[in-house]
Amino acid sequence: MEDYLLVTKDLTKVYKETVAVQSVNIHIKKGSIYGLIGKNGAGKTTIMKMIAGLARPTSGSFEYTGFKGSEKEAFSRIGALIESPAIEPNLTAFDNIKIKCLAFGIGDKKYITDLIELVGLSGSGKKKAGKFSLGQKQRLGIALALVGDPDFLILDEPINGLDPQGIAEVREMLSRLNEERGITILISSHILEELSKLATDYAIIDYGRIVEESTNKELKEKCRDKIVIKTEKVSTAIPIIESLGFNDYSVVNDKTIHVFDRLSDITVLNMELAKAQIPVESIGIESSDLEEYFLKVTGTVPGERRKA
Repeated sequence: MEDYLLVTKDLTKVYKETVAVQSVNIHIKKGSIYGLIGKNGAGKTTIMKMIAGLARPTSGSFEYTGFKGSEKEAFSRIGALIESPAIEPNLTAFDNIKIKCLAFGIGDKKYITDLIELVGLSGSGKKKAGKFSLGQKQRLGIALALVGDPDFLILDEPINGLDPQGIAEVREMLSRLNEERGITILISSHILEELSKLATDYAIIDYGRIVEESTNKELKEKCRDKIVIKTEKVSTAIPIIESLGFNDYSVVNDKTIHVFDRLSDITVLNMELAKAQIPVESIGIESSDLEEYFLKVTGTVPGERRKA
């Protein structure tokens, strides 16, 4: 059995007559970086609020199986940055963090300066947080979420609005937190291509429902260039494919085969299948990047929004 930190079961949230999240089942492994992918308004923030204890589910449940003790004790092991960071604009980064540290009973100045250095705000000095750039505010928000040394970090769109350099720096920082401190991270975004450089696991959410849950390896496998063969005779086609020296292939279902190597030999493959009298419904090369895959599984046409 997987070593899960968090498991949800049919998690649902209804606001008046609007279903924000419906029957969500996600499985977050301890030590993973779990990417929650979805368009704006898909339900990502609502899920995060529920599992952080900031909103009560209408129905369903979740369990922190990776933490011992009560639900209250589990929540004490969570750091969260959901929506806008709770920053006092007239205070410096140091003083903002100091206030939260005092609430946790932490009075060590070095603890604060170490956090500031960790998130890359050492150069902010006496600058008031209200004068920070968006990237600096996001960094300070992450530093605040790290007060108390949580085991689980929940970050809602932390790279939204950042320039490419800011995104790369936040990505590097989160990788270090995961690798060096063993912190499990749940991070939401609508930018799948960017999260693919960081996340180990994913859930794609659309209109409040989980469309797909997969590992990073599984997701990238689905996005590889490949020959797609549609046939009613999959079991008969496999020996032909192997006899031609194609080794990298997978049987997707009882009517579909994906072949990943020697794409230029598609004509030879088609001819040999025909010689063996294997009826091929269709054969062709399919390629897609991660963003295209996201649009495909959510049924979205670029530039358009699907009707509810």
